[in-house]
Amino acid sequence: MAAQRHQDIPMSMLSANYLKTNATSHTWPFGAVAELIDNAYDPDVNAKKLLINVEPIRGSECLTFTDNGNGMDSDTIHKMLSFGFSDKQTINGHVPVGLYGNGFKSGSMRLGKDAIVFTKNGTTMCVGLLSQSYLENIKAKQIVLPIITYCQKSRRKKDQSKASLNAIMKHSLFCTDWELLEQLDAITGEHGTRVIIWNLRKTFNGQTEFDFDEDENDIRILVDIMNTPCKTQKTKVTLEQSEPQCKSSLRAYCSILYLEPRMEIILRGQKVITQLFSKSLSNIEKYTYKPRFLTIEKIPITFGKNAENMEQYGIMMYHKNRLIKAYERVGCQRKAGNTGVGVIGIIECNYLKTAHNKQDFDSSSEYSNTMKSLDRKVLHYWQKYCGNSSTNCPSRRILIQETHEEIHTQMRTRGQENNGLPVITSYYSLAPKRYVWFSEMQSPLNLNL
Repeated sequence: MAAQRHQDIPMSMLSANYLKTNATSHTWPFGAVAELIDNAYDPDVNAKKLLINVEPIRGSECLTFTDNGNGMDSDTIHKMLSFGFSDKQTINGHVPVGLYGNGFKSGSMRLGKDAIVFTKNGTTMCVGLLSQSYLENIKAKQIVLPIITYCQKSRRKKDQSKASLNAIMKHSLFCTDWELLEQLDAITGEHGTRVIIWNLRKTFNGQTEFDFDEDENDIRILVDIMNTPCKTQKTKVTLEQSEPQCKSSLRAYCSILYLEPRMEIILRGQKVITQLFSKSLSNIEKYTYKPRFLTIEKIPITFGKNAENMEQYGIMMYHKNRLIKAYERVGCQRKAGNTGVGVIGIIECNYLKTAHNKQDFDSSSEYSNTMKSLDRKVLHYWQKYCGNSSTNCPSRRILIQETHEEIHTQMRTRGQENNGLPVITSYYSLAPKRYVWFSEMQSPLNLNL
């Protein structure tokens, strides 16, 4: 295969396999969904409403994303389906989340093998195909992008779209020109974009990784709970951490995705209600952080107690209004004992660099210093509002998984060096595991359950 050349110098090529390789940056499926939401949110599209649905098309379960944003012409959709093209700029104070020109490709190909994009901008209508199945079928060595362009007023195709039309009708879910126009008509108004993803990723047992049935107004991550037998006769004692809903519920995740929402999200026919931490926290306290390594204004941090669920706590870390890390626990919250339990902090870290998948920050001295400062501030807040009084401090639940009839448990409390143990405040049985609530005390205790 001859390489394209620039002034007789070979140009780099991009293998068709890169679509799959690139998608591996998203280990968590909702992180991939967020990439498509960001595309509608960013100022170049500036959608006011995004509809996320699950639709059956020709026997295939599909994820659909339909917005009422500005839409795209043929040149813009070509760049969107290509890699590394991003000319997003801040418009009227609206800072874009997208930066690398890669989010749509990594996100859509993580969710499924094939995606088709329908878009219109008031003058033209376009259809573009990004499909691993298509590339496999034609044995493509490089990524090929069939794109059709219509005149929006006359609804007629441009002459150069014939080969692309044949490819799309043969290798997508839509077999006629009329079916393609029908999907364009599904975009209400004169402009907007509709993305359809099919051949959704499946788990090792052949199921899609999403659960569409448990809640008809939500999309949940399918989790197989497997009870594996214990390999040791020793008692296993672990701190049970209540998993935040945003880890398994797309509705819950969307409700905290943006610090200040600019776009309405409709998930499976029902509006997503934004969770405003400023209204759900108690004992709210304002702090600031002034990074020594930057000449910027002080960064505001909000702390408060999670009044609804004390087991969900940590730092909500945003970047350019977008959530990057949720319930990230700092040093004092990771240690044994109750210090920092129930405390939530909210900070927008625009000075840090995000990782490629926008689910973490780059490891750097700036990030490390930020986390150390947050640790100190959480501890200060905790001492102010809880101190050492067990009546003010939330309990921490200990999950005890039995392997013997008799259990002897020891746990060191904060500041103790003599194996001091908590007093049992309540106990209940939930077969096959037992849950015990503890609060702090100064003397050791032997549990015989």
